[in-house]
Amino acid sequence: MPLLGRIAQAASPFAFQASWINDAEFTGYFVAADKGYYKEEGLDLTYLSGGPDVIPESTIIAGKADLTLTTPDTTLKAIAEQGAPFKIIGAQYQKNPIGIVSLAKNPIREPKDLVGKTLAVPPVNVISVEAMLKISGVDRGQVNIVPYAYDPTPLIKGEIDASLDFTTNVPFTIKQAGEEATSFLLYDFGFTIFNDTVVVTEDVLKAKRKEIVAFLKASRKGWEENLADPTFYPKTFAESWFKGTGRSIENEVFFNTAQKPLIESSNGIFSMTEEAIAANIEALAAVGIKANRSSFDTTLLEEI
Repeated sequence: MPLLGRIAQAASPFAFQASWINDAEFTGYFVAADKGYYKEEGLDLTYLSGGPDVIPESTIIAGKADLTLTTPDTTLKAIAEQGAPFKIIGAQYQKNPIGIVSLAKNPIREPKDLVGKTLAVPPVNVISVEAMLKISGVDRGQVNIVPYAYDPTPLIKGEIDASLDFTTNVPFTIKQAGEEATSFLLYDFGFTIFNDTVVVTEDVLKAKRKEIVAFLKASRKGWEENLADPTFYPKTFAESWFKGTGRSIENEVFFNTAQKPLIESSNGIFSMTEEAIAANIEALAAVGIKANRSSFDTTLLEEI
């Protein structure tokens, strides 16, 4: 007797580790989850929030997640120096959003303006700043780099001249405090690396290739819908994804709008062109990270 209709197949469990707390940086994934795009692609997605105590690479090494987002400098350094079994399979940010933020009344518009100034930098990002200074021909010894704890208060009070931060977010916080900010990207001054690179282990890539492609496809659809009007979706997540973060929805709208040109690509969201990969490798070489093309796998994006 012939079967009537299709036998429903169980969705495949798939765990995604975000690189930070729930904010606009991940809006595309929230849209994809709420719209059912992961389910449509046969995935039972578990979304794991990040934060200051989460090391994304560690979660995939430990098997707590199948896929994560990372900064390419830390990932490629681990591959080059420790033989870590990672593959970068996509890039959320074509242009890294980290940059130098200063007050408009005391502006720092390019690397040479940092000479003789005090710049606050999170310890994890010092290597990136040193690369930008080196590429720009600025003597590292002429810039006073101090630790930064992700709080713009010292900048607002004039205790420092600039900070390294997400240019997509901190200018809003500064404006709320009654000051105007100005900023520039490290990317635009030679440190040409991606951010939120999509990373898996080699074992998971072999075992779950179909699921990874499904994740990329659903996530791209979510990001495309989100960025069509970056002011819309953050407002809808006030009582769900963004609840309890302590950040205003106006902040998330600002963030989502500011990140749009850094994420979008004529080749599709998550794309990694050969030119962009070469630029990443060259920029990291400036700080002694010997990355190579084999650490990047663009073939999954071709299957979307």
